[in-house]
Amino acid sequence: MRLHQRLLGQMTTRIRELGLSIPQFDLLSTLSEREGISQSELAERLYVTKGNVSGLVDRLVQAGLVERRAIAGDRRSYAMHLTPEGRRLADAGMTAQRDFVTATLGRLPLRDLEELDRLVVAWREIARGVDGE
Repeated sequence: MRLHQRLLGQMTTRIRELGLSIPQFDLLSTLSEREGISQSELAERLYVTKGNVSGLVDRLVQAGLVERRAIAGDRRSYAMHLTPEGRRLADAGMTAQRDFVTATLGRLPLRDLEELDRLVVAWREIARGVDGE
């Protein structure tokens, strides 16, 4: 848990230097992978409530980073798209994330990385089983 907090703090600092919070970056990076999704689908992908994503989208629309576009034939839903500035910040955040991983995990020998990957996947599967209990 301490390692998680330390890494999250360091990554949060890097993302804040771009003028973003971690939730804002998560939303922008998710849209960079799949634009045109609805707020409901965005909430599912981010594992947050529709209300949380709605407020977050509102703030990003006001900041000129995301735009809502009408979906033909659906008066209640909008497709979420990045603006050019939103895409630039998403890309910058992903670059910062990649650089951080390279500066930390990238310093480990490949054999250790492969073992770490195997252990994390195994741990994730165990945790999924605990959730189902």
